Amino acid sequence: MTTSLALEIRPVTTPAEQQAFLAVPGRVYQGDKNWVPPLESTVAKLFAADNPFLSYGKFQAFVAFADQQPVGRVVAAVNQRLLEREGQPIGLFGFFESVPQLAVAEAQLTAAEHWLRQQGMERIRGPIDLSTHNNCFFLIDGFTSPPMVMMPYNPPYYPDFLVQLGWAQAKDAYAYELSLDRPLPEKFERAHHIAQQAGITFRPLRTRGDAFQQDVQDLYQLFTKAFANNWSSTARTEAEFMAEAQELQSLVDPDVFIIAEDQGTMIGFLMGLPDYNIPLKHVNGKLNWLGLLKFLWYRRYINQGRVIAICSLPDYRRQMVPLALVYLARRGGLRKRTPYQRAELSWVYEDNWPSRKIIEAAGATIAKTYRIYEKAL
Repeated sequence: MTTSLALEIRPVTTPAEQQAFLAVPGRVYQGDKNWVPPLESTVAKLFAADNPFLSYGKFQAFVAFADQQPVGRVVAAVNQRLLEREGQPIGLFGFFESVPQLAVAEAQLTAAEHWLRQQGMERIRGPIDLSTHNNCFFLIDGFTSPPMVMMPYNPPYYPDFLVQLGWAQAKDAYAYELSLDRPLPEKFERAHHIAQQAGITFRPLRTRGDAFQQDVQDLYQLFTKAFANNWSSTARTEAEFMAEAQELQSLVDPDVFIIAEDQGTMIGFLMGLPDYNIPLKHVNGKLNWLGLLKFLWYRRYINQGRVIAICSLPDYRRQMVPLALVYLARRGGLRKRTPYQRAELSWVYEDNWPSRKIIEAAGATIAKTYRIYEKAL
């Protein structure tokens, strides 16, 4: 496919094209002080034959070239589990990057749309990197600071491009910022006492050996049950969940990953992670020996964290478990050798009012807004 700008959109089929796919972000974000290069090895797993997604979906990656240089990329995907859950032929696009030329964005999205029509899809949704358990959303507001760990970031012109190309808002989400130099309202500490009086116990996630494996299995069961109705989401297999957990095992901070139990049964958790984007910003996407040394060095400067999920079974909300988890995680973050100064609670869907009420009651305010788009094919 070509355009008046002599663009060529190639489906990724060769190792050289895969390398071009991986190289696009470096060109797009050159000079952007807020961008944190993703680990190339993580993105490269997309092309591995053992990618678990291939057991229930299919995808096609595309790269846009101009003068033989990669200037954009996109992945079109069909997630069979999502089709079965939603009952309608919705395809996905993700891994989107483009230099600031509308023609580049249009050409590669057109290629993705054409491929999805060939698969029988009637709508397209994104950006979603194969599933909402991975990277998704375009940032539409809050470009003045770097993203926290495992959060998306993009140039401000991406949302403008989609609007110009006829895409519509499908769902918004927020990142809340909570300064830890102010105490929580008293009701959070009181919630901790209420939960304890009801027989609820709290402890950190166990991070070693069989105890870690058991905790992850329990987390998988609880996570799958509690988030079964999340928008545009389907449950991961236990094998997928375990693989992701093992990747994070050495990165977990037990002080901010709190488990709630009732008579030894896990009934809630708060998953916090240190903001590893602080050291990752210095490794330029490569964890070779030099990158690893830089990561370990700058890891010492982590002074903030991200709350990824606050989860409690519905029957235990009356025992104030969610508020108690927030109280304990904040306390854990402040007790560190390098105390956390701020936390980001992200992302939270715009219509997730139970979570938003808890977060806002803690004093957090919206710092960034994200959006997923849809379009008829």
